[in-house]
Amino acid sequence: MDKNALFYKLVSFTSSVHRVTQELTKNAKSHSISQTQYNILEYISVSQPVTPSEINDCQNMSMPNTSRELSKLSNKNLIEKINDTEDRRKQYIRLSNDGEAMMNEAFATIESRFLKRIENASIEDLDDIEHALEVLQTKLFYSSDKN
Repeated sequence: MDKNALFYKLVSFTSSVHRVTQELTKNAKSHSISQTQYNILEYISVSQPVTPSEINDCQNMSMPNTSRELSKLSNKNLIEKINDTEDRRKQYIRLSNDGEAMMNEAFATIESRFLKRIENASIEDLDDIEHALEVLQTKLFYSSDKN
């Protein structure tokens, strides 16, 4: 196995993932939030509860910017902050009911676009796609802090 060639396939793949992500999510978010806020809500939605530092790391933002965006989302009643019962300095963030509703609406739009993309895929193709996603998730996209 040529690991250098594999790396360049990864670069091409991640570029394609970004392009398809843009196509699937275009105009799916509410106009009342910024793209940065949507990205944060999407991350919270699939990973909640999360800490501000996890959001900071995942979104590649500075901690002051993360705090400012979380404050805006809190003011819009889209997230809830929960204090850790054992460590009062630690906070967790999760979606509020309004945040859940907003993300459910966005995901419904994205899902319909996804289903349109795969409408002509055979059962075998769908099985292959599902298997490929599972392998990528467990072998490549796992969290590095679990090593």
